[in-house]
Formats: sequence, C-alpha cells, structure tokens
Amino acid sequence: MTDTTAGSPTPAQSPLGKTASYIDQYDPALLFPLPRAAKRQELGLGEQVPFFGADVWTAFEVSWLNPRGKPQLALAHITVPCETPNIIESKSFKLYLNSFNNTRFADAAEVLTRLRVDLSEAAWRGAAGTSTVGVRLLGPELFDQEPVRELDGLSLDRLDIACDRYSPAPDLLRTTPGEPPVTETLVSNLLKSNCLVTGQPDWGSVQISYSGDAIDQEGLLQYLVSFRNHNEFHEQCVERIFMDIWQRCKPTRLTVYARYTRRGGLDINPLRTSHPQTLPANTRTARQ
Repeated sequence: MTDTTAGSPTPAQSPLGKTASYIDQYDPALLFPLPRAAKRQELGLGEQVPFFGADVWTAFEVSWLNPRGKPQLALAHITVPCETPNIIESKSFKLYLNSFNNTRFADAAEVLTRLRVDLSEAAWRGAAGTSTVGVRLLGPELFDQEPVRELDGLSLDRLDIACDRYSPAPDLLRTTPGEPPVTETLVSNLLKSNCLVTGQPDWGSVQISYSGDAIDQEGLLQYLVSFRNHNEFHEQCVERIFMDIWQRCKPTRLTVYARYTRRGGLDINPLRTSHPQTLPANTRTARQ
C-alpha cells in the first residue's frame, strides 16, 4: 500500500506529553491535526473505509469574556465526521480552548462561529474538499438538561471469565456454531487502553450492536479486555475493534460506539457503523 502520510504531522510532534505554555488569548494555530491514514493503513484500509460514523466530543471547560470583560461559560458538543482526513490531537484542543479564556467576544454566537471555522479547518486540512464540523454551545441555563445515562444493552461484564491477554487479540473473536442469526446489543465497561504518546490510561465503555451469526460473548469480552495495555488513540481503538469484529465474525450489520472518560476537560466518543444512521444523543455516562 502506498504511504500517503510521508511528511505528515506525527503524534511525537504534537504538544502531547510536553510542557506547554497556556496561552489565554485566542489562537487557532494551537490546534494540531493528525492524519487518520497511517493507523488505517495498519488495519489494511485505504482511502475508502467500510464504515460511517463520527467522533463526538464534549468540552466541559469553555469560557471567554464578554465585551465588558465579564467571564462567560458553556459546554460544547463537537461532532467530527470520520470522513475527515484528520483527528484533532486532544491536548492541542485543550490549549486552543484555553486561548479563549481572556479573549473578548461579542457574544456566544461569535464564539460558536470561531469554533466551527477553526475545528473544521483543522479536521479537513489537506483534503481536496471540505465540510463543516458540528458544534453546539450550551449555556448554563441548559446545564440541567444534560442527563446521565448508561449505554443500553446486555452487559458482557456479568460473565465470569479468565483473562490473561492484554494486547489486542482478534483471534479471541468467534461466532457460536449452530446458533440462529441474531440481532443484539452488548455492552462492557471494561474497555481500557493507553494514550499512544504518554502511556496514560484511557478508560471507556463500549456498546456493540450487530446482526448476523451470534458472537461468542466470552470471547468478545476477553477480546475487549485485551486492549488493556494497548497504546492507541480513542478513535483508532474503536476502528480497530470494528474491523476485527467485521472481518472475523462477518456480521451483516455492525455498530461500535465507545464513550471514554474525560481528560483535560474533554471526552471523546467515537462511533463506527457499517450502515448510515443517526448519531445517538451525546449523553454522558456516570463515569464521564
């Protein structure tokens, strides 16, 4: 496969894991996009991928000054389509949001516009065509409308299994012979991986919905646990899980959705699906 990422930014060049000055005046240049292509090539994927989806972010620490210098604050929901050529490195995202802290904006609408323009430029940088990243700002008057709810589905964590593999082991995935085809949703809170650069733990819950031959649930849970010592970004872990299940269990339909606990005031919640569908509401779990 041709390497399309030669000369592209790498995680080692990002601010992640490095001492950084906190700039408190608006600076969109702080955003650091990272190409998706290299990790997708590891999975045997080219420009055309067999899934749809998005990375749904929640920013809990968004603040700026109004024209009179009074601090304003909001939550932000950001939706980055998986078709974008880049992910946005999370520490650079945090530094970028911090740059709003002592900057005066006319109103929340101006802040929303800046977020949408800057994040869209970073996510689509290098693409022949561009589109828009979705951004919603929620002011304090809407905070009590933000629910907490666990992922729906049958819990895999109920299973009493032995685990001894802690790097991704797709050979653990198998279907159950002789069982009729099923449509079911399975969930686990035991997903853990590590940051690709710093090695710091990333904790998540995952929901797997599929139609097809019944997937062996013990093997699936052991497979999810096998990510425990794996170093990869959230978005890349979810794509790896999707592709491993898609290739080894061959479902007719598949959706993998993970919600990770926040770091630096940001949570990232990737969804990958074999078929177009409406994204779920960005509803946080108790651990988020």
